[in-house]
Amino acid sequence: MNSDVKNTVKQKISNKEYEQELAKLQIELVKLQEWIKANGLKVVCIFEGRDAAGKGGVIKRITESLNPRICRVVALGTPTEREKTQWYFQRYVPHLPAAGEMVLFDRSWYNRAGVERVMGFCSEDEYLEFMRSCPEFERMLVRSGIILIKYWFSVSDEEQERRFQKRIADPTKRWKLSPMDLESRNRWIEYSKAKDMMFAHTDIKQAPWYVVNADIKKHARLNCIKHLLSMIEYEDLTPEPIELEPRSRAEGYVRPPLEDQTFVPEHH
Repeated sequence: MNSDVKNTVKQKISNKEYEQELAKLQIELVKLQEWIKANGLKVVCIFEGRDAAGKGGVIKRITESLNPRICRVVALGTPTEREKTQWYFQRYVPHLPAAGEMVLFDRSWYNRAGVERVMGFCSEDEYLEFMRSCPEFERMLVRSGIILIKYWFSVSDEEQERRFQKRIADPTKRWKLSPMDLESRNRWIEYSKAKDMMFAHTDIKQAPWYVVNADIKKHARLNCIKHLLSMIEYEDLTPEPIELEPRSRAEGYVRPPLEDQTFVPEHH
């Protein structure tokens, strides 16, 4: 088996147990969010890995209960012609967090060490310069007060193939398969070598890589969220329940006729 994951036989968690555990973790994520806001923390989480490894799934579960003004997702598209002439890290810098914010990068500046390297979208000199400058760039971020957490989602080639086939069969997920994703399917070894080189240069003490075994999606989501929660010491600042007072009567207010409004047709 070609794989960059640690292969172990595991019993899959049941859907009921998964939903219960996820609900508990999402409550903790809200507590973490309130702690980040109250203490002016600046948090960056990078999600990298194989195509169809489940990065988007865990990001969705992290954010679905959080305030998008505090926790936001950055997923940049192909750089413009102008951006291609900039300092490589320049287009990522505006998306870094201010105090009280957490930013989740769905792919990041590591595109240069992965897809750009494998597909030939950057020169050898640009690639080597990235490998030299990336650790220094990240050390600068950490020295500035940013909490930088990097996740690599690792999936076996058999599981990736199964997910690709599932996406092809589902019209609502077919958009996830870009021509680049399909090409990556044919370049498994090249991507493995690129990942190994990337780790060798950028797995630094100040910002190490954390590998998530992603062959079982539900396990990967729970394990990643638990690890994220363990990376920042926080206290419960959840607001106390609010007791709502009775609404005041709308004295003298006459509502306009409903016939004057345009309603969406009710098919259900």
